[in-house]
Amino acid sequence: MATNRRISRVAELIKREVSQMLLHGIKDDRVGTGMVSVTYVDVSGDLQHAKVYVSIYGTESAKSETMAGLKSATGFVRSELGSRVRLRRTPEVIFIEDDSIEQGNKVLSLLNKLEDERSPYNMTVSENTTDEDDESSEEVTH
Repeated sequence: MATNRRISRVAELIKREVSQMLLHGIKDDRVGTGMVSVTYVDVSGDLQHAKVYVSIYGTESAKSETMAGLKSATGFVRSELGSRVRLRRTPEVIFIEDDSIEQGNKVLSLLNKLEDERSPYNMTVSENTTDEDDESSEEVTH
């Protein structure tokens, strides 16, 4: 079993190397249809398996083509990792589509929508309170 520090260092190294491969190493045209970035790498405790989470920007068809290209390039990615990273055994690589960025955008748009819906209500409430405050201050001065 590797220590947590070693696992995180290996995960970061794999993330960096796979990102470089996505830019320059993988020749499959399907990988280039959507803009791909590695968001996270989860390495098992025994360093035998690596789940590579990728974020793909583009249409649904581009995403599915890109994932198919990544799955077919898994053997190439593993062999390249073996030559670039000094480990006793090269971990098996599994590509997983990460849609957390899209989910975050949906949550932000919902929050903005709620804020826009509440802002007219807040304006009428604040206008009413200022009018009442002005009237009460006039009564006190007379």
